[in-house]
Amino acid sequence: MMLRKYMTISCFVSVNFLFIAALNGQRLSKEQVKIATENVLPTAINDLIDFLKIPNDGHHDDHIEANLKRCNEIFIQLGFDTKRLTTAGAPLLFAEKEYSKKSKTILFYLQIDGQPVDSTKWDQPSPYDPVLKSKNANDEWETIAEKSNTIPLDENWRIFARSASDSKGPAMAFITALGVLKDMEIRPSYNIKVIMDFQEELGSPHLPEAVDQYADLLVADGILIMDGTRHLSNLPTLTYGARGIATATITFFGPSRSLHSGQYGNFAPNPVFEASRFLASLKNENGLVQIPGFYEGITLSEEEKTRLNQIPEDMEEIKESLGISKPEKVGGSYQESLQYPSLNIRGLQAAWVGKEVRTLIPSEVIAEIDMRLVPESDGERLMGLLKQFMEDKGFHLVDSQPTAEERRLHSKLALFKFKLGSRAFRTNIDSSMGLMLNSAMTRIFGNQYINMRTTGGSQPIAPFINKLGVPAVSLRIPNPDNSIHAPNENLRIGNFREGIMSCLAVLTEPME
Repeated sequence: MMLRKYMTISCFVSVNFLFIAALNGQRLSKEQVKIATENVLPTAINDLIDFLKIPNDGHHDDHIEANLKRCNEIFIQLGFDTKRLTTAGAPLLFAEKEYSKKSKTILFYLQIDGQPVDSTKWDQPSPYDPVLKSKNANDEWETIAEKSNTIPLDENWRIFARSASDSKGPAMAFITALGVLKDMEIRPSYNIKVIMDFQEELGSPHLPEAVDQYADLLVADGILIMDGTRHLSNLPTLTYGARGIATATITFFGPSRSLHSGQYGNFAPNPVFEASRFLASLKNENGLVQIPGFYEGITLSEEEKTRLNQIPEDMEEIKESLGISKPEKVGGSYQESLQYPSLNIRGLQAAWVGKEVRTLIPSEVIAEIDMRLVPESDGERLMGLLKQFMEDKGFHLVDSQPTAEERRLHSKLALFKFKLGSRAFRTNIDSSMGLMLNSAMTRIFGNQYINMRTTGGSQPIAPFINKLGVPAVSLRIPNPDNSIHAPNENLRIGNFREGIMSCLAVLTEPME
């Protein structure tokens, strides 16, 4: 379905007067932005719902093609020139519109794919059948309708669907703002390029080569990332960096086959205990990684700490929200903790549990590890340190299943594999891009928004920064309790509304 017109004729007439002074890239006032957003919101929600109905698991070529086709239709209707960018894997979609040869250019990054789904875990028939929900008297989410054409909308209603928040919702907020400006014949303050990624949740495996191959096409003066969750306060958020990621799979070997625990208990070592001792040695009781050199090269000045901790956060509220007694002590606050690399055990597997439990000594234990990286840390180096740490603990590392001879000679056997993902990046808050975005946000929200130095998650933006040499900032729209990547992912209506307002402000803010 093609993108709808955003306003009725009556809405156009009522708002047009407000925009006369805003033609040719001049700033829109808070009142102008508010009126335009209120009028477009019901239709924008329905457009988003239609967009969310297209399955978007990046593992599937048909999902990629369906979403690419819809995005191509949308941007052609908005007056953009589009181009399919082929890679060794999944394609990307590029869109461009030049408003003035003398103006600067911003490249917008849109993530279109979503995490895989398990429909049985969702509280609705399908994650790809979006529904509007509100909370009932028992504080439970219940369905209102599949669509809404009523005004006013309750800002606390939510759209439940895969990618509602990550990140078709933010993409549609941007698209909606472009549509409003087109209908009102208002030119953005700069030229616009858009790159659409259909495999971000897979680590954008072919993005770096595409940035190299199409570097001339992607040239811009700044990058705006329409992806990521807001700060815990749920205030509008600008984020100037993201941590990178590296992952490892460690297989700890026990006996060559699973053994009956009655017959061989007290004789055949259970690899769970060896794995547990090693995994526990990775961190101390305060959560500090014990691998020598893990935090090397990372320091925070008092000035940096002061700036980080200006963000309004209540430690007691955060602990209560997370359901924890005390935080780890890598940093003195939540914001400080994000400035260091992290090490996490993201999965463990050994034999069976629950109704499948069996009285066995398992033959192996698998531990999945992820490290979140900062610009000062290198993923390959940290993985090398982890490997060395294992060897220092007496493990003999193999490249595949151990041979009978290796089993005979070594009591500590493990298989170690690692993979590098997105690299970390960080943009100066006081960069020209940062100053422009702050001016736009202040115009609409006063001082009620957040500047975050970095986010804990990862984004595949480093290839753009390294190749193009320009600043990158993330404009964050979704509510922090959006169940990102999980069942019942959702986007709050109030956040979507403020996202459209943010985009209208940014698109009409001159870039020096």
